Amino acid sequence: MVPRVVFGRGSFDQLDQILAEKRSSPKSPMIFLVDDVFSTNDVFVKRIPKRDRDHIIFINADNEPKTIQVDSLRETIFSRTAEVPEGIIGIGGGTVMDLAKAVAIMMTNPGSSADYQGWDLVKYPAVYHVGIPTISGTGAEVSRTTVLTGPKKKLGINSDYTPFDQVVLDPELTKGVDIKQWFYTGMDCYIHCIESLNGTYLNAFSKSYGEKALDLCREVFNKKVVDEQSQDELMMASWHGGMSIAYSQVGVAHAMSYGLSYLLGTRHGVGNCIVFDHLEEFYPEGVAEFKQMVKKHDISIPKGICANLSDEQFDTMIEVAMGLGPLWENAVGADWRKKVTPEKLRGLYEKM
Repeated sequence: MVPRVVFGRGSFDQLDQILAEKRSSPKSPMIFLVDDVFSTNDVFVKRIPKRDRDHIIFINADNEPKTIQVDSLRETIFSRTAEVPEGIIGIGGGTVMDLAKAVAIMMTNPGSSADYQGWDLVKYPAVYHVGIPTISGTGAEVSRTTVLTGPKKKLGINSDYTPFDQVVLDPELTKGVDIKQWFYTGMDCYIHCIESLNGTYLNAFSKSYGEKALDLCREVFNKKVVDEQSQDELMMASWHGGMSIAYSQVGVAHAMSYGLSYLLGTRHGVGNCIVFDHLEEFYPEGVAEFKQMVKKHDISIPKGICANLSDEQFDTMIEVAMGLGPLWENAVGADWRKKVTPEKLRGLYEKM
């Protein structure tokens, strides 16, 4: 679990004080990985508590995070600091959160980040790392995984060293997010709550967080207005939803969306919505409510993205999806391979 959390409007301005406690000297370098959407926002950039030897690296978050990107960032940081930095601070959406966690791990672990895609493969503790989400829904700020697309698979670095040491939750930072991006990212939270609460891994701990997150999602997405209350509620939904899946698992939508992302580069939130739209067989009530929310917010879910794929491309997506055994076991049980066949997944992908 994340050991330290600050929540509240304007809490971002406490960051300098938070980091000061972790600097061994005034000249200890900290690295800020910041979504490049803020690169032209001089007012916000000036609020980042950068000191003499610190560096701000702007991150383009148009694509899902990749292992090659993590490895490149590590080399860039070492070239600038000539030493292991004392902290990595991620400021942005789920992509930046995942990159910050992965880079913090790779500051102290040898090889490529692709070597650590899986469960409990990380050998050494990460450097101190802080997560500051500027959009709500992914739960990346609280989870023990950092999802990366590698040369052979899309899979997280799941370890006890992955979670942030500190998270700052400031709902003010989500103001002005594009409505479509707000919806797709928020639906990531809604969908993984549905998957968690209907999964075989469900337990009292994950249920308590999942139910609260789902209630908050319903509060937010069953009304049209995106106000300050909605920003606060969705940020808390993201946190609670992330806690829920940390102690259970996600399911069918996430497994299949990984296939879309690996082959087509589909953004995570969008991919989840594309898949979930066709999962009445697995989550009938959740899909029905999802469709109502889509209609209420006038969102057009992309269609036909698999229309012209080759057999080889379908096979690639299916292989990626079926490689996520814990997700399928949570969704349909330990004998999931008897129920989830390549033919079944092919039929579902063909609808998308």
